[in-house]
This record gives sequence, C-alpha cells and structure tokens, in this order.
Amino acid sequence: MRIIVPLQGIVQGRGGLILGSLIPCALLYFFQFYLKRNRSSPPPDSPSASTANLPELTGIPRNSSRTSLPTRGSIRPVPVSSRATAIARDSDSAYYTGWKKYLEDPYHPTSNPDGIIQLGLSENHLSLDLIEEWLAANLQKSLLGEKRGDLSISGLATYEPLGGLMDLKIAMAGFMSQIMGGSVSFNPAQIILTAGATPAIEALSFCLADPGNAFLVPSPYYPGFDRDINLRTGIKLIPVHCRSSNNFSLSIAALEREYKQAKKRRIKVRAVLLCNPSNPVGNILHRETLYDLLSFVTDKNLHLISDEVYAGSTYGTEEFASIAELLDTGAFDNSRVHIIYGLSKDLSLPGFRVGAIYSYNENVISAVSKLTRFCAISLPTQHLLVSMLSDTKFIEEYLKVNRERLAQMYALFVDELKQLGVECFKSSGGFYCWVDMSKFLKSYSVKGELELWENILNVARVVVTPGASCHCIEPGWFRFCFTTVTERDVPLVMKRISKVLKDHKASQ
Repeated sequence: MRIIVPLQGIVQGRGGLILGSLIPCALLYFFQFYLKRNRSSPPPDSPSASTANLPELTGIPRNSSRTSLPTRGSIRPVPVSSRATAIARDSDSAYYTGWKKYLEDPYHPTSNPDGIIQLGLSENHLSLDLIEEWLAANLQKSLLGEKRGDLSISGLATYEPLGGLMDLKIAMAGFMSQIMGGSVSFNPAQIILTAGATPAIEALSFCLADPGNAFLVPSPYYPGFDRDINLRTGIKLIPVHCRSSNNFSLSIAALEREYKQAKKRRIKVRAVLLCNPSNPVGNILHRETLYDLLSFVTDKNLHLISDEVYAGSTYGTEEFASIAELLDTGAFDNSRVHIIYGLSKDLSLPGFRVGAIYSYNENVISAVSKLTRFCAISLPTQHLLVSMLSDTKFIEEYLKVNRERLAQMYALFVDELKQLGVECFKSSGGFYCWVDMSKFLKSYSVKGELELWENILNVARVVVTPGASCHCIEPGWFRFCFTTVTERDVPLVMKRISKVLKDHKASQ
C-alpha cells in the first residue's frame, strides 16, 4: 500500500514531480532489486521455502506439473445455445452470398474497374447529392446551432425515451402524410421509432405471434423477411404464390387456400404480411384488393402488416394508397392493422437506421415501446432528422426530384435490357426491375436459375437476386436494383451481362 498510494498521486496529479513520480518509482525499483538479491532458489527436487513449513492439507489434490493438464485434442468445445447453433449452420441464400462476394471486391470506376457491380442491394444512390447538400448546409445548426438553440451536449449524450423523441415522431408523422399527398394524417402517439425497419418488423412480429405460428406472405417477397422475422422469433413464413399469368397480383383465393392448408397442418396463422409497393415486383396493390384483404383478415381474426417503406418511391401510372386511408372510413377494426415504415428507401438514409411502427393497437404500442430498449435510435440522429423532416420545402423538392430520377433510371434500365432480348415486368414503385430471363436457362428449374445466377456473379461479376431467393414459384425471374449505379455505369453492366446471356443462349 505504501507503494500504491504514492502512485495514485501520479494519476491524480498530487504531490508534484518529486512526490508524485520520482520517489514512488525509486521505491518500486529498490523493492524489486531487494527481492531479487534475497530470494533463494530452492533445489530442483525440493519444495520451495514458502510451502515447506505449511501443514499437509488433506482432501485437496495438488499437482505441480503442467503435464497432467488436458491436451488440446482432448478439450471439449464449450457449447453455445441451440438457437445459435442452428443460426450458424443455416446456409445463406443466394441473396446474402452475392452481397458477401461484392464486399470482397467492390466495383469502382477508377480504383477498381474490374470489381463486382452491386445490383442486389436495396439502396438508392440516385439522390444522395441532395441529402449531402442539405447536410452540408444544416448539420451543425441542426444539432447545436440556431435551429436547436435550447439543446446542449447533455441533450445529445444522455438517455432519452427509447421509443423515440416526440419531436421526431411529430416530424415523422408529417413526413409520412406528405408522402401520401396529404390524403391521410398520422397520430404521433401511435408511432414507435426503431433503429431501422428490420428491428421494427421483428419487434412487431414478436408481439403478434408465438414461436411456431405463421404469417401468410404474398410471394415473390423480399428475401430479408426470412431472417428478419424467423431468426429470433421462431415465426414461420408461408408463401402465397402469385404468378406472371396474373401480373403477380395477390389473389384472395390463394390466401384462402394457403390458410386452409396451414390449418390442416395444425399451424396457427396469426397475420398477413404484405409489401406495398411490392419488393421485388414493383407493382402496387389496388384499393379493391386492400379492401378484400381487410375483409379476409377480419373474417379469419388475423393481423394485417403493411410494409410501406417504398410509399414515396413511386414513379409509374398506378396510384399508391396506404392501408391507413381505408381505415379512415371506420368500416374495419383498426386494432388489427400495423404499418411498417422507415427512411432507408424514400429518403436514401439506410445508414441512419431509422424505422417506424405505426399501430392502432394499444397493447402492441405498449409492448413494442418496451422492446425498443434493444433497438433505439441514437439521439444525435434523432435531433438531426427532426430538422431535416421539418424542412418541408426541402422534403417536397427532394421527393419530386427523386421520383423523376427513379423514373428516368428505370426507363433506361428497361430499354437497355430489352436490347439484350430481356423483358421486364412493368413496375410502378421501388428500386427494381423484375426481369424475366427464363429463356436463357439451360434447364427450366431452380437449378437452372441458380446456374445462370452464378455465371452472372462469377463471370459477368454483377450481383443480382434470383427469384428463388424471393420464393418465386416460376424459375427464371431475377431482381435487378437499378438505383445502386449511375447512368455512366449502365453500358458496362449490360456489356458484362450480355456475355453470359450469349453463352447461355448458344448452349441451349
């Protein structure tokens, strides 16, 4: 203690240089030297002096040799949970395999022109310049400056409500209403904010169903749903297959059929999950279909989850209608309806990790509010977005320009693919071309589809998503994300893909 206490003075700055540093160090070195000089080494076969005079302890086995320790080969691996084992062993779908491959060797027009081009990830790079300009002009004053004059560092670094600041909920409600063209208003008290739409859908699923229960999901559907919903909740997803012969439109008869089949297998269906506009197809559900869906879930006593993350990314002739619009009529039980939203798509901010659950069910709101302790948004992000979303002039201009750019890039992609003899489904929203490449399959099967996908990935060095990853029942459909590249990159993309298609066509 006499050495430790003076050393505290070094850390705490007491006693000056002599008392706080030199004297303690000198004492320490002297003490070490004294121990070395006066320590006698015991003979090799005799017990040390420190243990020779100790009484013999009975009942406690002692071993002074390391040779008795277990060898490396005999040590059993420490177990992890059965959940972790199952997740670790689960093989990745082509969707995630392509993503990993891209990360190993990403394309760059100058520094890595031969790298892999990413068309498999749902990111919108077309309007990042608008976001960058706003941040450059408003970042500092949005956090600590004139727009947030009442905010100090404590307001950025301390705990706040985990379900989201009320200021951001109000701003988010206004933003969502602005996207819908003012056709519907949202109550901030019914919004729960999460660190992205993925935690939102998982937390909501956790509240609506138990392990072993199921959701009906119109397919093709977003490949990430399988992990987002099933990985930790244990909820099953049952695809409700939509076909090209019906323009991949949702059929209530198909829903009814899958519901009855699940009942026969003693699987309890708890909800219908849909993505509107659709990912990956890009079509928009008509109001009549939405009314039929509400009638179906009411009749079966199910929940309805409407994923509307692409609501502001529409560019076609079809009119988008939020499920919230239909509930304003008062004809349905609102407590069974829940909306998933986020800023990753419509505002090109996936890295900000901002999602939202909008629910009409008080029990769900209460439960999810407690679950947000595991997926809260950082305070600096929230304060920044309050300013951004409240800037209605910027938001209005952004949405207008972004929709124009989406339409322009979609048209360019469709036209270029057509030059290669590839047809696309007519999309009205989202970031995708839903591409029919069935005539290039060497065998009309999932195996043939994955063979073509592998060649596009490894030979053309372009990441796309095969329809099998989206649970599409018809082989040969692929999802191309056209918002991850610039117009200058499109000719290179087509040149690379054309080589693979020529090879597949020649071998048929």
